[in-house]
Amino acid sequence: MRTQLARVDAVLVQAVIAAALSFAHLHDLASAAGQDGWKAWAYPVSVDLLLVAAWRRLRSGRDRAAGWCWFLVALTASLGANIATAGLLDLGDVPGWLRVLVAGWPALAFLGGTLLAHSTETPAQEAVDEPQPSPVAEPPAPAEAEASQSSTPVPAALIEHARKIADAHQTRTGAPIDTPTLRARLGVPASLAEAIADRLASIDKEVHAPDHASRSPARS
Repeated sequence: MRTQLARVDAVLVQAVIAAALSFAHLHDLASAAGQDGWKAWAYPVSVDLLLVAAWRRLRSGRDRAAGWCWFLVALTASLGANIATAGLLDLGDVPGWLRVLVAGWPALAFLGGTLLAHSTETPAQEAVDEPQPSPVAEPPAPAEAEASQSSTPVPAALIEHARKIADAHQTRTGAPIDTPTLRARLGVPASLAEAIADRLASIDKEVHAPDHASRSPARS
């Protein structure tokens, strides 16, 4: 634990030293380019804030291209100030193009900071889609349930028993038996009674079809 704390403290100390030196170099360059007073101190703050905003965008994992773009812009400004103040540039006679760059930096930093801080958030590409719940099958409607029951085969013994009940009813009353009466006599569900009634009707048609054909006069 102490070794890890010592390593972290060393990294923090190194970061503080690097930030302080870069801050001072940016201040000196801005002051040499004609930005005196509080304006010279505002330049290093602007560069460091843009670096932090770009680094946060890179850490978030979204729109990494914009993050890298503005991170390199701010890093170039910081490294440029460090190199320029290392004796390669006469701070007493700063060229005109450098004065233009220093004067235009606030607008560039404002644009980059605004785009990094207020762009629309998009989910990371590495995000795993949540599994969608499988649809639950709804129970069949009553009409569909009865239709499925009516499509089931009816036992031949039950058909024969219903046939006897229907014949006895027609002999006694002189009229075909209706479905509610057949259902009450058999004690079966309505769907099964309808299936039996349809089966009896089809049997009657098959039985009387030959008689009807034989009784019809032959055409010449």
